[in-house]
Amino acid sequence: MKKKIALLAGGYTGEYEISIKTAVTIEQNIDAELYDVYKIIIDRNQWVYQTNEGEVVAIDRNDFTLTLQGSKVRFDAVFIAVHGTPGEDGKIQGYLEMLNIPFTSCGAIVSGITFNKIFCNHIVAHSNLVHVSKNLHVLKSNPLSTEQILSQISLPAFIKPAEGGSSLATTKVKQAEDIQPALQAVFNFDHQAMIEEFVGGREFSIGVYRYKGQVYALPVTEIISSKEFFDYEAKYTPGVSNEVTPAEISMEEANEIAQTAKNIYHLLCCKGVCRIDFIREQGTNKLYFLEINTVPGQSENSIVPQQVRATGSTLKSFYGNLLEETLRS
Repeated sequence: MKKKIALLAGGYTGEYEISIKTAVTIEQNIDAELYDVYKIIIDRNQWVYQTNEGEVVAIDRNDFTLTLQGSKVRFDAVFIAVHGTPGEDGKIQGYLEMLNIPFTSCGAIVSGITFNKIFCNHIVAHSNLVHVSKNLHVLKSNPLSTEQILSQISLPAFIKPAEGGSSLATTKVKQAEDIQPALQAVFNFDHQAMIEEFVGGREFSIGVYRYKGQVYALPVTEIISSKEFFDYEAKYTPGVSNEVTPAEISMEEANEIAQTAKNIYHLLCCKGVCRIDFIREQGTNKLYFLEINTVPGQSENSIVPQQVRATGSTLKSFYGNLLEETLRS
């Protein structure tokens, strides 16, 4: 009998549309002979499934079920494709854990920790697995003056939401007078900001996943942006950035990035597929950790699908393996 899979997409943030594109790719590449997929779209007002006939049916959030034609649909697993809150920060994960429904991403606590860039960076920095740029945590409720910030952080620096993705509300600051406006842009979006010293060099990204108890790394991608940094426009506008997969680097460098990424995946107790970003610092050749995405973008031209294809495999096989691992847990 085919397993019933809820594909959860949408969300409560500016990453909603990216999540919908992610869900389209996943839905098109899940083996229909093995799985019945129900795409559930969520926003702050409703969680709904639309039938082939166009009927919109609300999810019963008491037990995360659907009632279709008088029969209750119970899901064997949930494929989470929601970027940002509530699908990447642990909220959905905690809800599903309480209902004892398996899902494809990291657990609630891990998702919450990794979603907060400050908390995650502290854990990775203390592991000594990789370099982490100097950073500062600034709260909207406890603002810091420009002088206080510059006594701890050197410019240029990135000012970004501590909890957020797709580089939304992220600014590269080069002059002192731009610090407070950049912080205000973050505080319009989030109540926590991270100020992170700039590290110049080549940017790399790599997908890591678990299958049959083993952790595997996909090929490395180099991100070459025509913008100041890999911002929202560079990520989602064709032609603004060039993503080279596999990256044109030595085997030794590729192995170092892959092994470091797998070590971080183990350190953070991750599940499912995650994408980990690094900078190779120009001049020193040191490898710096940037961030981890526990629900990475999966639109057709996103980095993880590129990397899967570079292995010679298919997304159908890859997503099948992720679901097998989820159902096995």
